[in-house]
Amino acid sequence: MVVEFATDEARWDAVVSRNAAADGVFYYSVRTTGVYCRPSCGSRRAHRENVEFHQDCAAAEAAGFRPCKRCRPNEAPLAERRAAVVAQACRLIESADELPSLDELAATAGMSRFHFHRLFRAATGLTPKAYANAHRSERMRNELKRGESVTAAIYDAGFNSIARFYATAAGALGMNPSEFRAGAPGASIRFAIGQCSLGAILVAASTKGVCAILLGDDPDALARDLQDRFPKAALVGGDAEFEQWVAKIVGFVEAPRVGLDLPLDVRGTAFQQRVWQALREIPAGSTASYSEIATRIGSPRAVRAVAQACAANALAVAIPCHRVVRNDQSLSGYRWGVERKRALLEKEAQ
Repeated sequence: MVVEFATDEARWDAVVSRNAAADGVFYYSVRTTGVYCRPSCGSRRAHRENVEFHQDCAAAEAAGFRPCKRCRPNEAPLAERRAAVVAQACRLIESADELPSLDELAATAGMSRFHFHRLFRAATGLTPKAYANAHRSERMRNELKRGESVTAAIYDAGFNSIARFYATAAGALGMNPSEFRAGAPGASIRFAIGQCSLGAILVAASTKGVCAILLGDDPDALARDLQDRFPKAALVGGDAEFEQWVAKIVGFVEAPRVGLDLPLDVRGTAFQQRVWQALREIPAGSTASYSEIATRIGSPRAVRAVAQACAANALAVAIPCHRVVRNDQSLSGYRWGVERKRALLEKEAQ
């Protein structure tokens, strides 16, 4: 028994407060109803004299009690069950030639369409339709990178209409498909390199918005990194208007609680987009663990993939991967250095 809940008095306090931290540590049964529950169960509170405590489900059932139909103590916790539902829906969407309807996805999950839609969006940050579009766009990018013709790549990625794809191509690829396939020749990327309290900072933007915020000690290394990202694009120095964007981003680095209202050109896989959206929902001054982020996006076992998505983030501070820490709250690796991560968190804590 966890020390915090080692006594009956402590266990009863957990039941009264519906303390989810006690779930799985012990269970309680109610003599008058014949059922046993998790400590966090939302059912009507029983009288203390009718309550007994049990170490596990087997002990409760051996004593003659049946599982509560509301909190279902003999099943996985609610958060895990919901994460599994969303993960199953994601797999269905990813494997389907055509997007399953909302009714079909909800029926598979055993939920109403309204409940399923709300659960899916809360877990992934996207609607099922938006998730499907992001996944198809990811497949589209992979097909184009392999050298497929634009038309073949469109159909292989699961788009059943060329016109429908071209209607969303700019948002999906950041440019038209032919330019993407050729490495973005002729695309213009404005950029500028400045200084902030964290060292050198490079800010770059496409016609859609800010597409890179890079931090480091060597300005030349940052410029080479940008060239590697856009090998055939025309990199041009920013004008006076763009310098104002850079100033806003530097100001955001120094005072993160003021917020950042610039448009972003976020490019990544469907999974990376889900992770990055979850990161943007972490409030300034707060942190979350890699496992918490994995659970929030409906992939509780994808902790390592979450860490990889954080490492692939090219929009420092705008997508706050510095707010992700280990389960013990210690600072793990950060693409731009652990000391910069610590400095950003200290600024946000002020």
